[in-house]
Amino acid sequence: MSEPRLVVITGLSGSGKSLAAKSFEDLGFFCVDNLPVGLIPPFWELIQRSRDQIPLAALVIDARERSFLEHVPETLEALRRSGAAVEMLFFDCADDALLRRFSETRRPHPMARPGATLEQAIAAERNALARLRETADRIIDTSAYTPHQLRAFLKSAYGTSSDPETLNLNVESFGFKYGIPAQADLVFDVRFLPNPYFVDELRPLDGRSEEVQRYLDRTPLTAELLGRITDLLGFLIPHYRAEGKTYLTVALGCTGGKHRSVALAERLARQVSGVGLACAVSHRDLGKE
Repeated sequence: MSEPRLVVITGLSGSGKSLAAKSFEDLGFFCVDNLPVGLIPPFWELIQRSRDQIPLAALVIDARERSFLEHVPETLEALRRSGAAVEMLFFDCADDALLRRFSETRRPHPMARPGATLEQAIAAERNALARLRETADRIIDTSAYTPHQLRAFLKSAYGTSSDPETLNLNVESFGFKYGIPAQADLVFDVRFLPNPYFVDELRPLDGRSEEVQRYLDRTPLTAELLGRITDLLGFLIPHYRAEGKTYLTVALGCTGGKHRSVALAERLARQVSGVGLACAVSHRDLGKE
């Protein structure tokens, strides 16, 4: 019988916590929203007693907890000292993305006050959650994620398998002009490869197209880079598994996240899937100007 596992979901309002909770439910987690901090230890005891019915659980904590938030790090640390498998996952997001999301949904911000602006409410929540962000085990910046991309990432990172030693791998492309993904474990810069953007007939295409991939294959550096990354993963993954790591995000970046990084992410995902690794591929910045 496997040991029970608890994921604590927290972060900024509008950053994707509700979508994450639904995604965790789809992955077989028992989810609880807005559980009072003082009830986390009894909740873990319930999970332990019911490990055959609740082997996986997730709970959402947010700014509605107000003054009780300051006790979350100590509460989780006490559980870890008792041997509990507890992880805190923090969802972050850029202010401009949060402003856009709240304007599109017309939902009130939970920290809105009469006469205060939405910007002030977001700033107040950032301040209230600052310590949780500092002590989080993993931070996911959802600024550039679509709902589909976020669900795919969570499935890759937290999906379960009958093999307890499975490591779920997510290969992600991105553009350096939009920033490095906060959730990346390994980052590779592929901007030294020839850029299809400067070829008129390739500029409108992206790295998933055969034309762009054939163009990149003209330089031996492409195959050599993929081979070296694959070899490195072959060396690292057994050690990550031995450490107990269950997910790994490999990010490949080019200038805009449209051609080189996308092509190599697709190829790398196919290569590692071919050797039996559970792998998902996502393209964070594809479609941006």
